[in-house]
Amino acid sequence: MDLGKSVRHRALRDLVTRRPIRTQRELVTALRAQGIPATQATISRDITELGLYKAERGGSSAYALPAEAGVEQTAEARLRSLLADVPLELSTAASILVLRTLPGSAHAIAASLDRLRLPEIVGTVAGDDTLFVALSDATALRSLRSKLTALADRGAAGRSGR
Repeated sequence: MDLGKSVRHRALRDLVTRRPIRTQRELVTALRAQGIPATQATISRDITELGLYKAERGGSSAYALPAEAGVEQTAEARLRSLLADVPLELSTAASILVLRTLPGSAHAIAASLDRLRLPEIVGTVAGDDTLFVALSDATALRSLRSKLTALADRGAAGRSGR
């Protein structure tokens, strides 16, 4: 598993949200200024994985995060990508699914689950490495647990094959 990728993705999202970034070279320079190693080839792949696109910003074209339109599809792809990149440990308590993952990853997983707008999810609470997902009933809990386990298992298979 590549912890650097997770840190880099988080930094990229923060950078394009805070200020106009117009080129991949600017992204590489900004990441390096934060002490995060990056190359143009790596940034190019990251742009694709994060779904960044060029939009009008500050009078010129700059990178932006995916818009809220089609948010469920984007959230599902993001969740799939996250679970492919981070280890996940699942447990249950009543109708609450407890997910334990890498430090700094719980919030991103919670945000993706929230954006899916699944009716069976009552709510999510994320800390640094732990996420609680309150579900409407035991059937919903089993269903979501199975789905997340399948996504995480596919990610683990991909990580071991690298």
